[in-house]
Amino acid sequence: MVGMDVETVSYVLGMFLCYPLGVIMVAIPYGTMRHLFSFLLGAFLLQFTLGRQWIHQLLSSLVAYAMILVLPRKTLKLALPVFAMAYMCLGHLHRQYINYLGWDLDFTGCQMVLTQKLYMIGFNLYDGEALAKGKADRAAEKCAKYALKDAPGLLEFLGYTFCFSSILAGPATEYATYRGAIEGTVFNTPDGKMQKPPSNILPTLWPFVQSLVFMGCFLVIGGNFPMLDPADPQRSPPPVITDKLLEYVWPYRIFYCWCGLLGVRMKYYFGWKNAQGACNIWYAGFDGFDENGEEKGWTSADNVDVLGFEIPPDIQTMTRKWNKKTSDWLSRYVYIRTGGNLVAVYSTSAFWHGFYPGYYMFFLSVPLLTFCDRLLKKKISPMFGKSQFSAYGLVGTFVTVLATNYMVLPFVLLAGTWGFSAWKSHYFFVHIAGTVMYGVLSSMPTPKTKDKTA
Repeated sequence: MVGMDVETVSYVLGMFLCYPLGVIMVAIPYGTMRHLFSFLLGAFLLQFTLGRQWIHQLLSSLVAYAMILVLPRKTLKLALPVFAMAYMCLGHLHRQYINYLGWDLDFTGCQMVLTQKLYMIGFNLYDGEALAKGKADRAAEKCAKYALKDAPGLLEFLGYTFCFSSILAGPATEYATYRGAIEGTVFNTPDGKMQKPPSNILPTLWPFVQSLVFMGCFLVIGGNFPMLDPADPQRSPPPVITDKLLEYVWPYRIFYCWCGLLGVRMKYYFGWKNAQGACNIWYAGFDGFDENGEEKGWTSADNVDVLGFEIPPDIQTMTRKWNKKTSDWLSRYVYIRTGGNLVAVYSTSAFWHGFYPGYYMFFLSVPLLTFCDRLLKKKISPMFGKSQFSAYGLVGTFVTVLATNYMVLPFVLLAGTWGFSAWKSHYFFVHIAGTVMYGVLSSMPTPKTKDKTA
């Protein structure tokens, strides 16, 4: 009736099922029973939505746990991420081989969430040992709040990797965050005093209502501005590069792409907001209390700031508002571990997504926007006010949205030829303008800052 395939309907029903399961979780005593419930219900949801493919999550989790028990922590911090990424990559390659350019649901989406969890826990255990021995580097010290002194038990580990409220759409939270909700320590102040759990009604209902709105927007916008041919998305050329659309003036083509990409994003907004509410209902999204017994907030399962992403002041802000927990993962366990290497960050993100040419066209182009953004902040923005609603701020927001929607076209279209044709239809204007801007800004002097000590 709504034009969705059986797998998608099952997936959506599975996500909504997390809400009554969350109510049950709240009633279960802290500790072992919660770990068991989290694991079994996570496995049930995978079976319900994906069928027997959930064996991949179980197999990779068991192999990862064996590595945790056997390998020294210094080796584990590299070996476990490599194993997790390699398993993920093989899954992507197999999917692309048997279903090239297809968007059918399979285990790879859930495996992407699991990959982040395995990647993180490998570093968590290394950081815990390094901190205990007083040999922690700067990166380990920055991530000290997530460090683990001891490996979790098998049931605890499976409860984390199969956590029912995040197994389908994320977010991939840290093990320490998961454990706090499972064991109830999230309600302790820093000095160990137990506080009364706050009301979870609004933190649950608000993301849930948002998810319903985004689902409706996805059906309406996506239906009117499709990025791929609804009848044959794998073989027919996408509407954005067909002669029919190319007959229109360029501003309209830009507008069509913006609407089409907005419709695509609505699908992700629905999934992330739905999962956020499902986590908050049993306090897996609660940040805890401060030393004064005041609530810190509910950001642990918040994976997207919709307005912050749709109307960002700059590229840096935009990237931090989209898929925030993935950004945290890349920042904590790739960026700071490689000395701030942007190439390593974007390469890891590209491998994590898969091997379609469109992914690499996008991720290899984003650094150009990032470099221009940094130079603008360094050499141009000091001459203007900092308000996003100033003339400079509004222009910056418009250019950021325009440039990002252009760059992301190949990411959505997947095929290299389709992505190249999409960029060509817009005259490669962002690549050309970005290259010229980078050259001009690089040759400009940096404004002198006022000496505050004078």
